[in-house]
Amino acid sequence: MTTATAPRAGGRGAPASRQAKPSAKPALSDAARRFQRLGLYAPQDFVLHLPLRYEDETQVVPIRTLIPGRSALVEGDIIRSDVTYRPRKQLTAVVADDTGELQLRWLNFYPSQQKQVAVGRRIRARGEIRGGLFGREIVHPRITVAEGALPEALTPVYPTTDGLAQPALRRAIAQALASCDLSDTLPDEVRDTYALMPFAEAIGFLHAPPPGVAEYTLTAHDHPAWRRIKFDELLAQQLSLAAARAARRLKSADPLPAPRGRKSLVAQLLAALPFALTAAQERVVAEIAHDLGRAYPMHRLLQGDVGSGKTVVAALAAAQAIQNDAQAALMAPTEILAEQHYVKLSGWLTPLGVKVAWLSGSLSARVKRETAAAVAAGEVHLLVGTQAVIQDTVTFARLGLAIVDEQHRFGVGQRLSLTKKGEREDRIAIPHQLNMSATPIPRTLAMTFFADLDVSVIDTLPPGRTPVITKLVNDARREEVIARIAMGVREGRQAYWVCPLVEESEALELQTAVDTFDTLSAELPDVRVGLVHGRLSSSEKAAVMNAFRAGEVDVLVATTVIEVGVDVPNAALMVIEHAERFGLAQLHQLRGRVGRGTAQSVCVLMYASPLSQVARERLRAMFETGDGFEIARRDLELRGPGEFLGKRQSGVALLRFADLNTDTEIAEAAREAAGHMRAHHPAAVDAHLARWMRGREDFLRT
Repeated sequence: MTTATAPRAGGRGAPASRQAKPSAKPALSDAARRFQRLGLYAPQDFVLHLPLRYEDETQVVPIRTLIPGRSALVEGDIIRSDVTYRPRKQLTAVVADDTGELQLRWLNFYPSQQKQVAVGRRIRARGEIRGGLFGREIVHPRITVAEGALPEALTPVYPTTDGLAQPALRRAIAQALASCDLSDTLPDEVRDTYALMPFAEAIGFLHAPPPGVAEYTLTAHDHPAWRRIKFDELLAQQLSLAAARAARRLKSADPLPAPRGRKSLVAQLLAALPFALTAAQERVVAEIAHDLGRAYPMHRLLQGDVGSGKTVVAALAAAQAIQNDAQAALMAPTEILAEQHYVKLSGWLTPLGVKVAWLSGSLSARVKRETAAAVAAGEVHLLVGTQAVIQDTVTFARLGLAIVDEQHRFGVGQRLSLTKKGEREDRIAIPHQLNMSATPIPRTLAMTFFADLDVSVIDTLPPGRTPVITKLVNDARREEVIARIAMGVREGRQAYWVCPLVEESEALELQTAVDTFDTLSAELPDVRVGLVHGRLSSSEKAAVMNAFRAGEVDVLVATTVIEVGVDVPNAALMVIEHAERFGLAQLHQLRGRVGRGTAQSVCVLMYASPLSQVARERLRAMFETGDGFEIARRDLELRGPGEFLGKRQSGVALLRFADLNTDTEIAEAAREAAGHMRAHHPAAVDAHLARWMRGREDFLRT
């Protein structure tokens, strides 16, 4: 691995002063640039760049024994070589050994390839055997000169990029393996406890497996060598998260202890609520209250299913902060969700003397300036809004608690911007942070990617919530669904009709919100139909939503802007148009808009045939269960962890080698080992992180 020499700073005859200037940064060679496209900078990066698959070039197979569908290496003499033009220009050649003949064919070729298969040359050819019109053949074989000993190990095939050939990549990796420190970062006792191969042995095996190894153990990442690599990757992740957690505890926060007595703001809020908290809500409120009393910042994730009552928990946390003369802020990803929070929180807290303010990008410049001034002066106790709350124009007098709802929808920088609003020149204390999510996170994912957070779970729904009946209906039965809507309205119920697009798209022939609004308005003249979507202005959306909440609209046709934050107990019927186009978590969120009252609610998932296998699995999951955690588990199987985490990784790859669907046991072992190593082997911890976390520093800032 070499880089080009830096150009000279001064030319011939240049003044001495010019020649004395520092030389420019060395220019990278083309190969180095291509390596860097793959994330390969230092030798250790090359060591951990593992093969996608392998080719067996350790033995030559007699042509007579070749089996179509299998790859093989043959050796023989070229007895015929031609360029033909029927049906199109192609290069064909025939190689023969003592047992038979095999045709080689190139549909696209270079002159150099034609020279490789000149008549009389002895070559080795490798590729997949096919049954052709003229017997067995290999299309686009890999040709090498038949000289020298055969390899003693399987030939690795690495992930690569345009312009970077496998031989160059193999040479660079071989150099790195020869020069790099491959000493073990795991103490012997850890290796013995979890029955792990030594690192050098495992990495050497994966770059050059011996012939005869069971192929499925390599392709399925099932071999003990793969187990060691996956363990190391998961261990590095656990160690880095533990380090982030420890670093957070070294920071200072203003303690906001739980107030005592009936006259405290928290007690007054509890007494004023028109309902009693569930046991699950009481448990998480106590966990959060305890954390707020500490002198280092809380960093807690509150997760609960749709409708489990997270907003009231956030209100009690905010009341505890306000009771301690601190301000609180709540940021939500959409204006509809943020406004819903504002309506609820101000309804609960304003009668108790708490000043709750609203801030969003749609407000006039004058209103935004006045709100920001009140927040800066400390006159606002709780600020609720969208990303507008993290704009540079917004400063807090004493921000003690930052609440982020649907936290996976925000990037790392956005969440950090909110907590930084609590920093002032006269103090170094930073706010406590409460992240909320209505998308339950499967245990394995939480254990692996959220180990730096304290997690609170509301695992029961408030009493009186009736399970939603889910029906799968082909869109050919649309008229029946419309008739059922009309019947529900006559019975005094309201309904949602959700569409995936606002206007007609040539690319996707989906029923649109605008078309559906027109159709329902025409077919149900006695039904009051409303329309809301993302292209309406904020005031237009607010007017329609308020009319729906007030019962002045019977059927609300909407896009996914109503996915979260809409609470209308009288809405007992939901139709989701083209449900096969939605993600599983999104379908569950949408379904959660009904079933909020005492009446039996129904969610109709209307789909268009034919269904893909993934869409079929999603709809089956929705039909079979209403448990958000079970749905999250199935969603993880279908999609992987990326969308659960949102922008948490800030573009950093999640896991390169481990698979959370199949490697739960390894993840458990890695978490256990991380605790042991931090307690007893700090030097090994540093060495392990140095090997595995280079270039992934963003992970520690999440």
